[in-house]
Amino acid sequence: MREEMAQREEAELSRSHQKPRSPEGWGLLLVLWYLAFYKPVITEGHLRRKNIEFIFIRFSAWQYAGCDKLWAGLVTTLCDSIRHHFGALPLSVYHVMGTRPRFASGFSQKEWVLKNGTCLKLCGMLFVLAAGLSILLVALLVPGIKDHHALKVVGSAVTSLSGSSLVLGALSVLKNLLVSEKQKIERLTNSERFTSQLGFMSKVRNEVEVLVDFLAFMEIFERRRLRVVLEITSLDICYPEKVAGVLNAMNTLLSDANTPFIFILAVDPSVIVPCLEQTSCMKGLADNGYLYLNRTVTLPFSIPEMGARSRLQCLEAAVQTREDLMYRIITSNVERRRAKCQGVPVVPSRREADAEAVRCIHEAFRCLHDSTDALARYLPTNGAHVRRIVNTIPITLRLLLHRAGTPDTPSPRAAAAWVVLADQWPCRLSWALQCLEDAWQSQPVPDFSTRSLWSIFQENVGELSALRQQLHNVLSLDEDPELFQTFLACDFPFTARDAHAFLGVTVNLDHSIRHKMGLLRGLDRLQKAAAAPVSRSVQCPHA
Repeated sequence: MREEMAQREEAELSRSHQKPRSPEGWGLLLVLWYLAFYKPVITEGHLRRKNIEFIFIRFSAWQYAGCDKLWAGLVTTLCDSIRHHFGALPLSVYHVMGTRPRFASGFSQKEWVLKNGTCLKLCGMLFVLAAGLSILLVALLVPGIKDHHALKVVGSAVTSLSGSSLVLGALSVLKNLLVSEKQKIERLTNSERFTSQLGFMSKVRNEVEVLVDFLAFMEIFERRRLRVVLEITSLDICYPEKVAGVLNAMNTLLSDANTPFIFILAVDPSVIVPCLEQTSCMKGLADNGYLYLNRTVTLPFSIPEMGARSRLQCLEAAVQTREDLMYRIITSNVERRRAKCQGVPVVPSRREADAEAVRCIHEAFRCLHDSTDALARYLPTNGAHVRRIVNTIPITLRLLLHRAGTPDTPSPRAAAAWVVLADQWPCRLSWALQCLEDAWQSQPVPDFSTRSLWSIFQENVGELSALRQQLHNVLSLDEDPELFQTFLACDFPFTARDAHAFLGVTVNLDHSIRHKMGLLRGLDRLQKAAAAPVSRSVQCPHA
């Protein structure tokens, strides 16, 4: 959008040879002059202008999730950002003396028309003020007239009446300068009678209309189109009624045909739609949240699946935030060199272990970043998942090295693959681990540890399918099932021994999922045992 803005500005400058103006420096005095004495006119030349300026406003719904009306936070953010962009003084003067732009009659190219009424009123007040001051000065200073109290009273009254009008106008500007639109709306929302104020929405609507008219005025002054772009994020982590309130506020702001607002709604529809369907705003739409979004969003843009290069770039950006990895090894080298120079004996255990941990972490990240490695194909397309993997790998490797005491300690590449497995398929991995645990408790045969995790999952996938209704929400956390098969059966054939080694250090897997699965599996077996014939002889599995 910024590149488009620069290209349009350059093209318009070469076409009309008119530079855009800005309300800064001398431009501030000029815009105040136009606000006071001129009325803006929308001409054909203005409508032909193609240059545009985008005013970007970021609105994180989570920052206002605690207030009673989330949409009020959206409106206050809009008002405060526009006030900060153009300055408080022009907007305050517009509240008192500004005029709404009107369309030109005919083909006139005159963009500014003098306010005859305002000029006559001002000249009249100044004339009356000058006359009143003259009478007062004559009554006070000219000898022989000083004793006439009536002349002093007339002069004082005329001066006060004419001067009070100017003072009231200046006080109105000062009031709007000190009390912003944001403070006005916050004062209304903080009122104890907030829910019973019938005119509340009307007052908020009036404030927004003033902003829209002010933007139309500034369009003509700056000689370019103005569009306010509101980027709404974090809406999918708010309560359902707050989500519906923000969408309703969007529809209210976009209700006018020539509104200067553009909303970029960055949300996950799979989260937003259930929130909308829980509220009362779906009445008349067959309780269909997707239908509501289709009527609200005029340009849907679903982000395409992330390619291999984009995934690696996202991974690199996430890794760069972990500067502590390089910092630790550098500081340990400096301390070792300093201790050697001072003749102090170095305790190698902890320092060596820390350096070894950093080396393993870097090796794991190199495997993730290597496009030729099979592990790079399984990187998630979601940036939050990538950051979670990057943050989990160092913890997992440090825990592995801390517990290491056997020669068959998993490699850093295997540890990184296990972290990706737990992040991408938490339900299926939990099921495989639960089946492995149950099988080990019932049949602890020596060669069981060499069995592949995929074969254990295959043997018990029928039970998982039977419990899919109870585990519906957990199953929805998993990614592509075919990739899960390729991951465990071909690229990373983890065995039961590997699972046992990783289970104690797996920090990115919710173990309550596995416990729930164990409970459901036990209940299912109890039901099957109750329906089956009773067997009198039971053989102990540990005999």
